[in-house]
Amino acid sequence: MVHLTSIAAFIAIPFVAFSLPGSFFPSIAARAVTTVNAGAGAVGKGSGGQFTVGGCISDADCGSKCCAGGAVSGISGRTNVGVCSGVGGGVENQNGKTGCGFVDPNANLTLQENAAQVKKQGF
Repeated sequence: MVHLTSIAAFIAIPFVAFSLPGSFFPSIAARAVTTVNAGAGAVGKGSGGQFTVGGCISDADCGSKCCAGGAVSGISGRTNVGVCSGVGGGVENQNGKTGCGFVDPNANLTLQENAAQVKKQGF
């Protein structure tokens, strides 16, 4: 009987290791969204032409009408920039995003960085 208990305990160890909460692995649990550089030309236009995961300074930039804060700039690595997000099912609040309605407090800097990126990549 002792051997059977020891075997059961040994088998249970891997399951315990994989059932640890996400907060135990913060780099996995809270990975921030990074904006895609290809959309640099649409940032700040306010025409709703920006695609999901492209940068934004307000909801007006995004085709989804949802600019969420909490992203990382794919251009400069700056944090707490806007990213166009899908809407519904809570996706606008996943991966560190702060939900729709973000208005970039550093809009001028964001626009300068995106203008430089457009010049660099040619579109």
